[in-house]
Amino acid sequence: MDSCRCSTEIRNLTVKKRDGIIIYDVSFDVHHGEILALIGRNGAGKTTLLKALLGRIPYTGTIRFSNAQGERIEKPRIGYVPQNMVFDRSTPVTVEDMLCANMSGFPVWLGHKKEKIAKAVRMLARVGASPTLLGKRIGNLSGGEMQRVLLAFALEPKPDLLLLDEPVSAVDRKGIEVFYDLVTSMRAEHQMPVILVSHDLSHVEKYATRAALLDRTILVSGTVKDVMKTPEVREAFGLKLTGGVKL
Repeated sequence: MDSCRCSTEIRNLTVKKRDGIIIYDVSFDVHHGEILALIGRNGAGKTTLLKALLGRIPYTGTIRFSNAQGERIEKPRIGYVPQNMVFDRSTPVTVEDMLCANMSGFPVWLGHKKEKIAKAVRMLARVGASPTLLGKRIGNLSGGEMQRVLLAFALEPKPDLLLLDEPVSAVDRKGIEVFYDLVTSMRAEHQMPVILVSHDLSHVEKYATRAALLDRTILVSGTVKDVMKTPEVREAFGLKLTGGVKL
């Protein structure tokens, strides 16, 4: 894959529902080569913001995707790794079925061509996963295996923006480090912009390049180091009450 030189500009983004405003006047940028951590309390609107970026819910304001020349990308490719995937774990669908169907659009019961299977192997290799996963049913995958498969899925075709919504919530400690090391290496190699939703500030400090605190609107944003020192972050995460927390 060649390097991504894309940027995303969000201006005055507002999402309303019948019972009120969910997020309002949200504005920030994420550029190629950046991992922007979106942090905030539960119910602050982080997942709502991701849904707006994905085009799944109506909003007002503007979301503009542009290439290296500053030209608008009319139909951006957005990769998405959710916190968890809800599905029937008894389904007979395998990893091979999932990846190959994404490439061809054909029903899984029609089988898969050799070139599609070979490409699926390469997709798994890209995220450090064994080709033996192809034959496993998705319902039998461990948390770490599932997140790697979802990341492989999200990276094909190469996205103009990668969204990670609490991607390691079902992964053990070792798997968390492996997953984030993988994401940072992919970002460094291909320079795609990444928005990471996380409640774990240690992950944010270690892996993100910038951060933004959301509480229905953006309260503070900037470098991770600067954002972590703000009273707004301390209050949102109760850090001022813990004493001795190293920021």
